[in-house]
Amino acid sequence: MSQATKRKHVVKEVLGDFIVPSGNQQIVRVLGSPGNNLHEAVTAEGDRFLVSMPTKFRKNIWIKRGDFVIVDPIEEGEKVKGEIIVILYKDHIRHLQKLGVWPKGFCENSALEVSKEEQPDGENSNKEEAEENGDTSESEDDSDLFVNTNRVRYQYSESEDEEEETDEEQGE
Repeated sequence: MSQATKRKHVVKEVLGDFIVPSGNQQIVRVLGSPGNNLHEAVTAEGDRFLVSMPTKFRKNIWIKRGDFVIVDPIEEGEKVKGEIIVILYKDHIRHLQKLGVWPKGFCENSALEVSKEEQPDGENSNKEEAEENGDTSESEDDSDLFVNTNRVRYQYSESEDEEEETDEEQGE
C-alpha cells in the first residue's frame, strides 16, 4: 500500500469513527511531547504519565498540546503507561458529552476552550465600539496575529519601571 493510500485510510478512520472508551480505556489530555512518539498526558483526576503513539498514526496524524485522546493502559510499562487508541476531535468530544461518558474533570476545561473560541467575536464588537469612540491604536490590536497553539502561553505584565516612565512623560 502506498504512503498516500495509507494516510487516506488512517485519516478516514480517525475522523469517521465515534468510539466510546471501554473497559480499562480512559480519556486523557495531552500536555506535551518529550519526543520519540511519546506524549505526556494527564487524566481527569490529575495523574500524569507518558503514552506512546502507535506506528499507524506516526507521520500521518499530529497531536497538539491540549488535545484529548483515548488511551489503552500498558501493564508492563514503568514510565510509559498507555498507548493512544483514538485522537478525539471536537465532534468526538460533543458525542461523548451527549452520551455522558466525558470525565467531569475535563468538563470545566472544555467549557473554557469553547468560550475562548467564541471570544474573537466579542473582541470584534469591542473593536467596533472603540472605533466609534475614536479609541483605537494599531499597537493594541493584536487579534490578527498568528497564535501558535503548541507553545505555553505566558502572562506578561508591565513592570513598575514602565509605569513610572509613563507617569513622568504625562507630567511633563
